[in-house]
Amino acid sequence: QVQLVESGGGLVQAGGSLRLSCAASVSIWTINVMGWYRQAPGKQRELVATVTSGDWTNYVDSVKGRFTISRDNAKNTVNLQMNSLKPEDTGVYYCNARRNRDFWGQGTQVTVSS
Repeated sequence: QVQLVESGGGLVQAGGSLRLSCAASVSIWTINVMGWYRQAPGKQRELVATVTSGDWTNYVDSVKGRFTISRDNAKNTVNLQMNSLKPEDTGVYYCNARRNRDFWGQGTQVTVSS
């Protein structure tokens, strides 16, 4: 069982930055892939970024060049640095861990005002 707790969401103006963190209850070096997903009102949950145990990263096209995902194995956290935020980045952001199955955090709200 893996428990995930997100933090760092909030309200920010367009062009601003936020840093999300996800703390895992287990050593994340045991988790193959960790990532961030988001869900906007009335839309399906979508992938934002993932990072593997080998530090390979993947991003949805809309955030490339603006967001950076990183793992901190010593602290068992996965972070998402979000710069140049846009109103369309608004949504609930969920941390995900993929081991034998998917585990999800409770989500953190990110609101970007225009």
